[in-house]
Amino acid sequence: MLVTTVEHIPNREYELGQLLTVSIVRAANVMRDIRENIRNLVGGKMTHYEKLLQESVDEAIEEISAQAKEGGYDGIIGFKIAHPTVVEGGVELIVYGTAFRYLDK
Repeated sequence: MLVTTVEHIPNREYELGQLLTVSIVRAANVMRDIRENIRNLVGGKMTHYEKLLQESVDEAIEEISAQAKEGGYDGIIGFKIAHPTVVEGGVELIVYGTAFRYLDK
């Protein structure tokens, strides 16, 4: 399954399909969240939130790929991550892209 940010796939013929979207909201561990808030006061990397955000992105890519596969598509072009946000107690993000099918299989 090809998931790419490019808007066009060179040297292949394909047809565009539907717009696919996935929303992810993941809660943070309360104890780690307290530690991250303290770290926010003194400065430094917020590794717990970095990991939580990366896991959310990975989950979103898996979900949007599954949607494309269920629709009989070969991949997604124009893939975007919109508004990755650390909110109190968790992270939220929206991903979207246009599904496509290769015509020259």
